[in-house]
Amino acid sequence: MTTTEDDGIRIDVVGPDALKICHDIRLVVFVQEQQVPEALEIDGLDGEAVHFLARSGGDAIATARLRSVHGAAKAERVAVLAEHRGTGVGAAIMTALEERARADGHSEIVLHAQQVAIPFYRKLGYQEEGELFLDAGIVHRSMRKQLA
Repeated sequence: MTTTEDDGIRIDVVGPDALKICHDIRLVVFVQEQQVPEALEIDGLDGEAVHFLARSGGDAIATARLRSVHGAAKAERVAVLAEHRGTGVGAAIMTALEERARADGHSEIVLHAQQVAIPFYRKLGYQEEGELFLDAGIVHRSMRKQLA
């Protein structure tokens, strides 16, 4: 288990025992808030991923997963509970994913950003690629970041 602590936020790499907590956050953010069908959100690929869980004061507040897709590190299912957005937890969890990707030997990380989140990822050094596309009825764009 890898732990990163920053500004009272603790980020851990978690195993299958904590996957339900990660799912609960994703269900709130993606299924309840964004109306993504649960069958699309819980996609059967969690077993291939490294899962990250952010806590503040012991409360689970954010999650993300990292998978290797076609040899590239891919950040997925980045979800921060609404009351914790804008606090830095999103950037902290992305830093943890990037550090893990680098440790796993990847030189870059890719993601599919929701259009509304593109400015967030741009601030973290991600660059847009290709055209906008729909995923689960939400406009997305591919983004990529080189890892130093």
